[in-house]
Amino acid sequence: MASTKKDIKEFVFEWEGKDRNGKAVRGELRAAGENQVKASLRRQGVFPTKIKKRKMRSGKRIKPKDIALFTRQLATMMKAGVPLLQTFDIVGRGNANPSVTKLLNDVRSDVETGTSLSGAFRKYPMYFDDLYCNLIEAGEAAGILESLLDRLAIYMEKTEAIKSKIKSALMYPISVIIVAFVVVVVIMIFVIPAFKQVFSSFGADLPAPTLFVIAMSEFFVQWWWLIFGLMGGGGYFFMQSWKRNEKMQMAMDRLMLRIPIFGDLINKSCIARWTRTLSTMFAAGVPLVEALDSVGGASGNSVYAIATERIQQEVSTGTSLTAAMTNANVFPSMVLQMCAIGEESGSIDHMLGKAADFYEAEVDDMVAGLSSLMEPIIIVVLGTIIGGIVVSMYLPIFKLGQVV
Repeated sequence: MASTKKDIKEFVFEWEGKDRNGKAVRGELRAAGENQVKASLRRQGVFPTKIKKRKMRSGKRIKPKDIALFTRQLATMMKAGVPLLQTFDIVGRGNANPSVTKLLNDVRSDVETGTSLSGAFRKYPMYFDDLYCNLIEAGEAAGILESLLDRLAIYMEKTEAIKSKIKSALMYPISVIIVAFVVVVVIMIFVIPAFKQVFSSFGADLPAPTLFVIAMSEFFVQWWWLIFGLMGGGGYFFMQSWKRNEKMQMAMDRLMLRIPIFGDLINKSCIARWTRTLSTMFAAGVPLVEALDSVGGASGNSVYAIATERIQQEVSTGTSLTAAMTNANVFPSMVLQMCAIGEESGSIDHMLGKAADFYEAEVDDMVAGLSSLMEPIIIVVLGTIIGGIVVSMYLPIFKLGQVV
């Protein structure tokens, strides 16, 4: 029966009408057709005067930031005492992304037909992962859904903040390198050939640096289509392999942790997310072994994901969490010591939360430091490359007096 229902395409209808007391009312309803809307409204004691199918705009892709914002709005409105279904209506109607609106309407429809909130979320694993659904389920079971939604919103906001800072730290050097490459290509293809024509009238031997730059320019002019093709195709193949091939992903994740300067930044961000996730899950009352299911993937690095699987196996056989984390050999001594104190005092969630706070602050400081450190390094590198090309091309002009 469920599969038959899913096959029926539903639309959003905006309606206006009057209730039993003659008062004007209006709203929205999801249904397969106009007749179904009329029947549903009559059952509610509403006499419709106008029914109009809403035109759905093509929405943008739903990002984790959208889910974090929705979670914060849901937590705030439920704490204010707004009923769950009405909350979905308000949040969905006020969202600027039609894709988010459709997702929330679909979840609302599932909840309206009797599905639990966690069960409705589990139908959309692309947007609500195991961690999200497990926390919602724990909140429903314990009757503290509002509190756990607030905790989940804080967790997602902090996680997105770390991701944003990492991207901002990496974006500046990458964008400058791309611009520099474009400048060099323009010089090689358009500027240097013009200099070559001038040099051909000099009637003297050109310096070795100038000959080298001219040879590179000739190669670019002749094979530019092959160069761009190989770079574009190679880049696409590399990114697809990184996403889809498990061995490639593992190798790249290991490499990312070993890159000078940036590797330390990525490592600290992984530890911050790992400890924050486990702290949030444990505080919600999720059993430790079950909580570790979601922690590895939340770290964002397969090295930590594999280490978490090993930790989970050891913990399930009776090993303490601190001992299992020590055996994994990926966590710094500070995290291990704070975890040990948490186990002894019975406040693992609190101590792991403190560790997460510390490493999130470390990430903030490193991003600020990298921004100031990378700028002079990039200027020196680009100045050397472009300045070398310019000097090479002006060397014959400096020797022009000798030829004359």
